[in-house]
Amino acid sequence: MGLPGHRRTSSDKRRRAAHFALKDLTISKCTACGVAIMPHRACKACGSYKGKKVVDTTRAAKRLVKKTTKK
Repeated sequence: MGLPGHRRTSSDKRRRAAHFALKDLTISKCTACGVAIMPHRACKACGSYKGKKVVDTTRAAKRLVKKTTKK
């Protein structure tokens, strides 16, 4: 069974965890509607990706309206 070879010092811990910091989000604008989106993802507002309509958003919009007016 493997055992640790030597104690991990506090400087080793800090050096190992140096890359754990959160990175800044990259946000771009949708080419069709101008809403802020994350890159390489379809727009939730209009359903377009790279200028082409790829997702039917009418069903999602109907569900959202139904969900909010239910209360």
